[in-house]
Amino acid sequence: MKSGALPRPQAILFDWDNTLVDTWIVIHHAYKATFRAMGQEPWTLAETRERVRESARDAFPKLFGARAEEAMKVFYAAYEADHLEMLTPLPGAEAMLQALSARPELFLGLVSNKKGTILRMEAEKLGWAALFGSMVGANDAVQDKPARAAVELALAPSKLISGPEVWFVGDTDIDMACATATGCTAILLRPDPPGRTEFAGCQPSHYINGCDALIELIQAS
Repeated sequence: MKSGALPRPQAILFDWDNTLVDTWIVIHHAYKATFRAMGQEPWTLAETRERVRESARDAFPKLFGARAEEAMKVFYAAYEADHLEMLTPLPGAEAMLQALSARPELFLGLVSNKKGTILRMEAEKLGWAALFGSMVGANDAVQDKPARAAVELALAPSKLISGPEVWFVGDTDIDMACATATGCTAILLRPDPPGRTEFAGCQPSHYINGCDALIELIQAS
């Protein structure tokens, strides 16, 4: 991880899946249904956790070639069948978001590779939508995360530009790559610490193992 004091944030952009909510089982189920429909061997849950990073718009042409559009229809039908019932906030996420949203100096946003309409549906289901100044998902910007366009769209309502005073909080390498590409402060939030070579070229600025630790990190900045 990078050394040095962290700049005090003016904005915090969060990843959604498995940063704030636990959705791996639903994602895995939808991928399994899609691979089977396409006549391919499904991934294991461990493989899904390791490989799912990009939006369907970016990933499916690589996985399914000319059948990408067909595969997307299968995937979203399977995902939307039970995602709201299976949606589970991660420990401390709601309390953390409530505390951060009460700070008038902080802008909160979401930048996810989940389709934007589904992202906002899930935030509404949990009663969290009002806590965010923006919620940007796949297909909302001209390019999806880790592209700069997704971050710029998320920050647009705040009039801020990407830089160290914008913290990007996520759980995977694509989140850290997005933070690095846009000059944001990269915060890795997940139970497991980063592996020694896991984030080559996009090292987190700081690692925290839970939502409560983010509040403490802001207070110390």
